Amino acid sequence: MTETQSVQPSPLLGAAGAVPGPPQTPDEAVAWHYGDPFPEQRAAVDAAAIVDRSHRFVIAIDGTERLTWLHTISSQHVASLPDATTAENLSLDANGRVEHHFVMTDLGGTTWIDTEAANGPALLAFLTKMVFWSKAEPRDANDYAVLSLLGPATSRLATALGIDALPETAVALPGGGLVRKMAWPTSNSYDLLVPRSELGELWIRLTAAGAQPAGMWAFEALRVAALRPRLGLDTDDRTIPHEVGWIGGVETGGAVHLEKGCYRGQETVARVHNLGKAPRHMVLLHLDGSADSRPEPGEAVTAGGRSVGRLGTVIDHYELGPIALALVKRNVPADTQLEAGPCAASIDPDSVPRSDGVQAGRAAVDRLRGR
Repeated sequence: MTETQSVQPSPLLGAAGAVPGPPQTPDEAVAWHYGDPFPEQRAAVDAAAIVDRSHRFVIAIDGTERLTWLHTISSQHVASLPDATTAENLSLDANGRVEHHFVMTDLGGTTWIDTEAANGPALLAFLTKMVFWSKAEPRDANDYAVLSLLGPATSRLATALGIDALPETAVALPGGGLVRKMAWPTSNSYDLLVPRSELGELWIRLTAAGAQPAGMWAFEALRVAALRPRLGLDTDDRTIPHEVGWIGGVETGGAVHLEKGCYRGQETVARVHNLGKAPRHMVLLHLDGSADSRPEPGEAVTAGGRSVGRLGTVIDHYELGPIALALVKRNVPADTQLEAGPCAASIDPDSVPRSDGVQAGRAAVDRLRGR
């Protein structure tokens, strides 16, 4: 089980039907569902749903050198990030292992960052420590909170936000904060970053405009089905970006740009990309729904009694049934019979990343050796 930090319960837990997230989990401070978990997932896919994600830790960075400074200490290429652009980004340790994952949006002279509540204080401390003489001013911005809008009918919610239309990038909101387009967990996903003091009023306006309340259960089920990892649940202290699909620039929705350098952990990223293979990769598991209980994140995934991986998020999906993300050894065949805690498990073959190509660095070495 992931370590959690004490987070104040969301004021939106007072909404009708709200059931808090399971105790001692990262989502205990917000609603897990509102009484109908599977219809909530359907609304997020087929109609319009609103999800309370106000437990995310928010950081703001001001200063004229904020982007060029952030570029030097993170994995994404953000030195010339256009205004109103959103990107995923990582902070790695010296061995290329993931320490922090965050979503950032630069808008109107401020870079807004949100991350997991348990990791937020450490990320803010790291950013503050690394400023030195740069004109960059990271600060705690937890007077702002995150809500997510999901579904194809979200377009009708623009008026309730005081804007003409939902953006393709990001746009400021009249009452402060912003709305940004996201690539996941569905093809119609938007995040709102709004003053925390306005959460209740905004919730009322959006639900009155047709957004169905949906809990984190719905968000997590769609995230898992979309093969999007979550820091601390689907990663461990050995995870490198290649293992969980975080490789790629802003334009591809990744968090590690392969054409930039001079950041901590770059050597591992370059070596694995050019010469090696990641020891594990993230896959989608289908779990036996007839088991009496569900496994927990962090439990071993085994084959014939031998550990071959680590279990991540476990969730019930409205169409796929019980599913999970898992980091498994790269050489485990997709048709291997697996066990995840008390459940039999099988790998979804469509989720297995392709790794049969020859890296440019390896090809160059082979040419030098006359192969």
